[in-house]
Amino acid sequence: MNISFTFNGTPLEAAPGQSVGAALTANGITAWRSTRKGGRPRGLFCGIGVCFDCLLTVDGAANQRACLVEVRDGLEVEGSAAPEQGGIA
Repeated sequence: MNISFTFNGTPLEAAPGQSVGAALTANGITAWRSTRKGGRPRGLFCGIGVCFDCLLTVDGAANQRACLVEVRDGLEVEGSAAPEQGGIA
C-alpha cells in the first residue's frame, strides 16, 4: 500500500518507510532547492543527515532534511527549486 503526500501542491506516492528524499527521487525529482549564490540546484547528496543540501519545508516547518524525515500519509512538502532545475512547479 502506497502513501500519498504532496510536493509543491502536486500529489505523489511513496512506499512505506521511505524518507522524503528517497520518495522525491523515486518520483523523478532530483532537486528541490537552489543555492543563494549562483542558483545551483540542490537535492539529496549524502542521504544520511550529515550535509544540508536536501533542506525543504515539511508541514510548514522550514529547514528539514529530506533524508531524515519519513514520509507519511498527507505530508505536505515544499521546495524552492525552479522546474528547470529538476523540481516540480
